[in-house]
Amino acid sequence: MSKSPILMWFRRDLRLDDHAALTAACAAGHPVIPVFILDELTEEMGAAPKMRLGLSVADLAKALGDEGSKLILRRGNADEVLRQLIAQTGAGAVYWSRQYDPASRARDTLVKTALKADGVEAKSFAGHVLFEPWTVETKTGGYYKVYTPMWKSVRGNDVPSALPAPGRVPTPDDWPASDNLEDWQMGAAMRRGAAILTNHCTVGETAALGRLGAFIADNVSAYVKNRDIPGVTGTSGLSENLTYGEISPRICWHAGWKALNDGKADAEVFLKELVWREFAYHLAFHTPRIVSDNWKPEWDAFPWNTEETPDVTAWKQGRTGIRFVDAAMREMYVTGTMHNRGRMIVASYLTKHLLSHWKIGKAWFADCLTDWDPCSNAMGWQWSAGSGPDATPYFRVFNPVTQLDKFDKDRVYVKRWIAQGTNAPSATALSYYDMIPGSWGMSPMDRYPDAVVPADVGRQRALDAYQTRGF
Repeated sequence: MSKSPILMWFRRDLRLDDHAALTAACAAGHPVIPVFILDELTEEMGAAPKMRLGLSVADLAKALGDEGSKLILRRGNADEVLRQLIAQTGAGAVYWSRQYDPASRARDTLVKTALKADGVEAKSFAGHVLFEPWTVETKTGGYYKVYTPMWKSVRGNDVPSALPAPGRVPTPDDWPASDNLEDWQMGAAMRRGAAILTNHCTVGETAALGRLGAFIADNVSAYVKNRDIPGVTGTSGLSENLTYGEISPRICWHAGWKALNDGKADAEVFLKELVWREFAYHLAFHTPRIVSDNWKPEWDAFPWNTEETPDVTAWKQGRTGIRFVDAAMREMYVTGTMHNRGRMIVASYLTKHLLSHWKIGKAWFADCLTDWDPCSNAMGWQWSAGSGPDATPYFRVFNPVTQLDKFDKDRVYVKRWIAQGTNAPSATALSYYDMIPGSWGMSPMDRYPDAVVPADVGRQRALDAYQTRGF
């Protein structure tokens, strides 16, 4: 075996199964040195996703260790760290899985250009999506701006079978030095909430595969009915694991198709949700502005509030006086996730009832969600606000009161997350007060607040604003 190692640079692909870059590295006949870099993009992550990433890195390190390998941890600029490792190990190649958000693409382009200039092989692989963005085109050759035609286009596409985990990761004679993960303190920004949040995480490849198996066996048959009901376990919960690449979308895709072919018709809607995720990457690749600016430029003139007003603060703290909104915001703060129906409700309330900019919500989610993703988060917010592609129409203003009556009729979800006004609050509702900063001054003994903006008042105010601006 050649002594010139390959650096396997892990990022959001923290698994061994169905890993094209890792499989290629292991098959190349060289020692493989797995590496994770805490670079500037990672340092900038919000409190909850950064903590959750640390848990995933720890799980990958253990999985590699069980195979007789190691995960080398380094902190710093990715280009500089990789060059240091190349100098220290004599590595002749760096492999990684592609990412599609603008910031990651810019970093990777710089790294690849620099490495090639140094005579080092730099090779990227697919793995984070089912269909790479440049492989999916409309009949006229452009990119899809509407989801449904994209779904119809890719539904019948051949998706290769998932790759097995390498039987063995070839090891070098000598390992370079590694940082200690504990020294990075990736959960430091969570402060006292770290322990509580960790209890709500399902971490690592083994757990993700188990979660998928349980969903297909127990819940996919009733997915259409139950996925909109926040008080029951009706969704897969896999967004957390897909975010960090603990499970590949191909594995999920083939499991969904098998369920569909086995007669579980609701599995098709699960497959559609996987393609909705693809749509986010597709758009971020072709129109990078979606992650930072209004996708529809005409919305630049809309007079959204951009300040931290008392109403916005109430929205962040889950005390708007609108129970569906508050329950969902508290669920996110405690668990790092939020039911998808709740995401639509809270986003609509912020951007339409409170007439506040979607960027405020996007930033708050980026700090609080353990399944935060730069592409999906941006597309979801712009869909709700009306400024994005294939967005909800400006005149569609969710009524959070009637939505609660429809999807949480028995108030199971509300009781789970709102302690105020309840004689025997649930443990989950009380745990919110163990998570939040003391400076918020909130107590389960407080009277539940009146609505900062009642549902009917907010809807009319939003419609008036849209009409005034000619939308």
